[in-house]
Amino acid sequence: MAIVTNLDVMMARRKVSLKDLAERIGMSMTNLSLLKTGKVHGVRYRTMEALCRELDCQPGDLFEYRPDADAPGEGG
Repeated sequence: MAIVTNLDVMMARRKVSLKDLAERIGMSMTNLSLLKTGKVHGVRYRTMEALCRELDCQPGDLFEYRPDADAPGEGG
């Protein structure tokens, strides 16, 4: 997938655990874990807002676009 989640990086920088962050933003640890590992297909703005608020970051700090060489019309 071309969108990469850097949630684990931001959590490490802020020294916050999955459990603590999940409690702070009102999300289950399971769903936050799925988001952290990039196994979701969408993120609500409300969730992004809560993550940015608690991690003191911007949405671009959490998500990154990396062209996927295997995708049609991409790469070489």
